[in-house]
Amino acid sequence: MATLLNCAMWVFYGLPFVTPHSTLVITINGFGLCIELAYITAYLRFANNKKRMRVIKWLAGELCFFVLVVGLTLGFRHTPHDRSLVVGILCVVFNILMYAMPLDIMRMVIKTKSVEYMPFLLSLAGFLNGCIWVTYAQLYRFDLYITISNSAGAFLGAIQLILYGCYYSSTPKRNDRNKTPAEVQLPTTTDGRIRPSV
Repeated sequence: MATLLNCAMWVFYGLPFVTPHSTLVITINGFGLCIELAYITAYLRFANNKKRMRVIKWLAGELCFFVLVVGLTLGFRHTPHDRSLVVGILCVVFNILMYAMPLDIMRMVIKTKSVEYMPFLLSLAGFLNGCIWVTYAQLYRFDLYITISNSAGAFLGAIQLILYGCYYSSTPKRNDRNKTPAEVQLPTTTDGRIRPSV
């Protein structure tokens, strides 16, 4: 849900009448928006009624908030600079919130000394995503909002990778947990006596 709103805000931020020359911001976050919509649709398809209604309420709240931001920004801010200032600040907040979502999992990793519920590839992807966007913001044209939010994302991703390195060896392996002591069964005859081997 956080990523969905984050992508929607960045798509709005990248529009020509808000922040000109931000085609990559629109296309990448538009693609992310489609992925998140597909993910939420799949979740709604298989979730129970209570969870489904909870997500639908969140979606409705996010939609109302997004429409309110778009309406107020376009209605009361008349230059791209003013619009990008307002939307950029909101994008920074939501992007940092999206990157901060794994903080609860990081707390669990420290508490349990296990990285079982913090996938390495997801942590690595978050770190690399932050680094690449910071690099984009520095090389293409300096964008303060992209730099701030993704620097925080790269920092949080780096912390996840450090935690992964610290607690990987103390994480019980799946094969170790599922192993049960092997049972040896001796062949017996119909009357219960052990059958002698030939």
